[in-house]
Amino acid sequence: MATTADFIEFVCSQAEGTGVVRSKKMFGEYMVYINDKPVLLICNNTVYVKILPCLDGLMDGAGKGTPYEGAKKEHYILDIDDRELVHRVIAALEPVIPFPKPRKKKNKE
Repeated sequence: MATTADFIEFVCSQAEGTGVVRSKKMFGEYMVYINDKPVLLICNNTVYVKILPCLDGLMDGAGKGTPYEGAKKEHYILDIDDRELVHRVIAALEPVIPFPKPRKKKNKE
């Protein structure tokens, strides 16, 4: 089941107030960017975040799973209904997540 537009809109509304929020469709699913950093991965109407040391304690007891078939690493599953938790997770992740590397332009000959 692919992620619905309504779910993406809800996720973005839950993240409001944490910075500049935007979503981008990628490979049939979505990435939510906070201040131009890829913070939340949405697959099959489920929100995933990377398992990083900055989330120790904050995500204790959270479920884990792989966001898509072939994913190399497990991610935490974020309870998107808990707006306070969403804001705390984003506040912890946003400083440590790097900006995406710029894409190389293709040479047209």
